[in-house]
Amino acid sequence: MRPGIPLLVLLVLCALAGVLPVAGLVPLWAWATGVAVVASLAVVDALRLRRLPTPEVERRLVEVLPVGVPREVELEVRSPRALRLELADLHPPGWRAEGLPLRLVLPAHGVARVRYRLVPSARGSFVLEGTHLRLPSPWRLWRTLRIAGEPQQVRVYPDFAPLAKLALFSAEQASLLVGAHMRRRRGEGTDFRQMREYRVGDSLRQVDWKATARARKLISREYQEERNQQLLLVVDTGRRMLATEGGLSHFDHSLNASLVVAWLALRQGDAVGLMATGANHRWLPPRRGPGALQGLLRGSYDLQPQPVATDYLALADALAARQRRRALVMLCTNVRDEDADDLLAAVRLLQRRHLVCVASLREQVLDQALAQEADDLHGAIRAGATAAYLAQRAQAHEALRRHRVMTLDVTATELPGALVERYLAVKRDGVL
Repeated sequence: MRPGIPLLVLLVLCALAGVLPVAGLVPLWAWATGVAVVASLAVVDALRLRRLPTPEVERRLVEVLPVGVPREVELEVRSPRALRLELADLHPPGWRAEGLPLRLVLPAHGVARVRYRLVPSARGSFVLEGTHLRLPSPWRLWRTLRIAGEPQQVRVYPDFAPLAKLALFSAEQASLLVGAHMRRRRGEGTDFRQMREYRVGDSLRQVDWKATARARKLISREYQEERNQQLLLVVDTGRRMLATEGGLSHFDHSLNASLVVAWLALRQGDAVGLMATGANHRWLPPRRGPGALQGLLRGSYDLQPQPVATDYLALADALAARQRRRALVMLCTNVRDEDADDLLAAVRLLQRRHLVCVASLREQVLDQALAQEADDLHGAIRAGATAAYLAQRAQAHEALRRHRVMTLDVTATELPGALVERYLAVKRDGVL
């Protein structure tokens, strides 16, 4: 409980009026009587405030939120007595709240419904503790803070709005939307799809001569990419993924891109799993079907990068022990020259059974620094150091390519399209 502005004003006036009896302008008893009256009013008002019932607050908010996307929160406030109050919801620190605090005037037994917008800033599991209410006393001499409402737990997932938009398009159109450059190869694949009439451009190898003889016209066999294959997405949660671009860490960019590839692979009929390595270890075995993407979201929403080194050899051992069937393994990390030997040994271990693709995230600021003109000594040193660092990265990537490892050197914005393009190329070429 704290004094309000009216009480502070009265106390200041009483202090100033204390000069009057000293100067002999008023009797001392008159000043003391005035102070006693103010004190009595303050005590009575404080007692009335203590007996004032706390309003009821009910929060309406979905339990699953996408990170970085504004969501509307509705608060319903009920009070048995007429009062004025200020309201502030106790959301997790770091989240942006638009429209708080709120000022309300409630009639007796009235109900007020107010809304504000909340923007989660990170993935994970969080608790909204309650609602702060600032209540004034009936005579406005005091004010107090009370917490109303029940705590509510929410889960913040990666932003799944892009996946919902992609669902409106075919797999080919969705691939183009995320930036993948597709090469068409009509009618080829490994799984038989259907018989159809010969079309100009079909290979003679596609012609089914027995069916042609029966139908007395050219009949071609049409194939499609093999279905029910295994795709395993591996995301690094170590210190390499702490760099941020566009308000998101490299880990978040990797996770979002992995979910896009997972969505496409599931539409292609493949089974998709996810493994996290580094600070947090997580294993989600490959699954097919409509619920597989929800399982990936639920299993990865609380993963966070940590400032620890990634043990690539331990990753390879764990993956080899868990994933026995041959799979396309897509590892999202940030390859640097000091990691090259360990990463190469881990990849060669995985290549005994799996097809491996390493996606190495490159900080966009490096490209920008290299593109700037060096007008002074500091700029020249920066450009030289950047060029040397990128050359070392290129050597590490080239060492992987020499051992027939698919390697992608891309920025965070290029990552979704690059992963989708490489996945489709693997399916098209039938190398899995």
